Amino acid sequence: MAAKSAAAMRKNSHRSDHFFQKLMKHPKLPFAFALLFADSILVTLIIAYVPYTKIDWDAYMSQVTGFLEGERDYSNLKGDTGPLVYPAGFLYIYSAIQYVTGGQVYPAQILFGFLYMLDLAIVVFIYLKTDVVPWWALSLLSLSKRVHSIFVLRLFNDCLATTLLHAALVSIICQKWHLGLVIFSGAVSIKMNVLLYAPPLLLLMVKAMDIVGVISALAGAALVQRSSYKFVVHMIVIGLPFVLSHPASYISKAFDLGRVFIHFWSVNFKFVPEEIFVSKAFALSLLVAHLSLLLIFAHYRWCRHEGGLFAVVHSKIIQLKLRVARRDPSPTNRVLQTDHIVTTMFVGNFIGIICARSLHYQFYSWYFYSLPYLLWKAPFITLLRLLLFAAVEFCWNVFPSNSYSSILLLCVHLIILGGLWISSPEYPYVGKTTDKSSSEKKAR
Repeated sequence: MAAKSAAAMRKNSHRSDHFFQKLMKHPKLPFAFALLFADSILVTLIIAYVPYTKIDWDAYMSQVTGFLEGERDYSNLKGDTGPLVYPAGFLYIYSAIQYVTGGQVYPAQILFGFLYMLDLAIVVFIYLKTDVVPWWALSLLSLSKRVHSIFVLRLFNDCLATTLLHAALVSIICQKWHLGLVIFSGAVSIKMNVLLYAPPLLLLMVKAMDIVGVISALAGAALVQRSSYKFVVHMIVIGLPFVLSHPASYISKAFDLGRVFIHFWSVNFKFVPEEIFVSKAFALSLLVAHLSLLLIFAHYRWCRHEGGLFAVVHSKIIQLKLRVARRDPSPTNRVLQTDHIVTTMFVGNFIGIICARSLHYQFYSWYFYSLPYLLWKAPFITLLRLLLFAAVEFCWNVFPSNSYSSILLLCVHLIILGGLWISSPEYPYVGKTTDKSSSEKKAR
């Protein structure tokens, strides 16, 4: 009996040693869980002890109240910070939040605390799937004072849009394109900034499927073989009550792409004189820079292995002609590498951030969670990566922003973009082309 007991103890000890050896070799997953646990405690302490900052919550509730009372003219939906400027999805989401919280701040803070943790968990999952950032650098995702404030002390709608965007990205890297697009459209319906991801997302769709598949996906067609019109219905139905009653007011307010922000609140271009900042020439120059950078990165980086952007487009046109001529009636899809999807999406959004005419403090949530990934994709030494991360966080915590902080932020952004430009682009595809018909023939 004693011998058996000793043998069992040695066996259990061996298993325990083996378990800890595995943890030492693969520490990323346990560290991720520890990070989520630690941050949940931090969020709880922030809600309990840090005073709430009144900015937009009362305005949100006023706008929602007007909507719930039957107002459908967007020009009449106003709050103490001005008229409503977000798409209709914002109203539906915050109507639900008002119902759950009674319009009170403290319950809303608790709700947004859960939202923060959900978003962090989704982002950590993305990082684990890509394996670009070392395990210890995941801690950077929890080190932003500003982002904690945006979520649980300000309750901005940016938080909801960002969380849905990250959920859409998870669906896409799991090859659930139609579901990802439905979630993406939901994010856009809350705040238009999500459209910064639209150009790289469209490129990824073109690379992953033929043109007919892209059109099908954009229409939400054949979502898991059913509900083929979900995407279209989702986008139309959300705004339908406002489009039917006051279409001009809804479109001009909810989708005002030419809106000029107040110079005082600009974090990124505070050094630009106000008369230039509000000018159409400045806005046009930033738009040209944005489109040019997207085209350059698409041609020389994101489509490098295919021979460039134009080669990708040409190959898709040839595929479409063959399908129309019925020489190749079967759809040809390719599975994209997770790293390629995430890199293209994050870099495409980051380019939009750099070229945005004005970034307000809550806009930091648009790209903060991509910063560690972008820094480790660039061929920098670790010390420089940490310094750049700290510099960005510093700039976003200078209040009010000034010329020096905005110049520093722009310089750091450009350094990161330069690092991404000189980095080696990953091979975009997994395995061989998937052709359903040929697979069926082989099976026969």
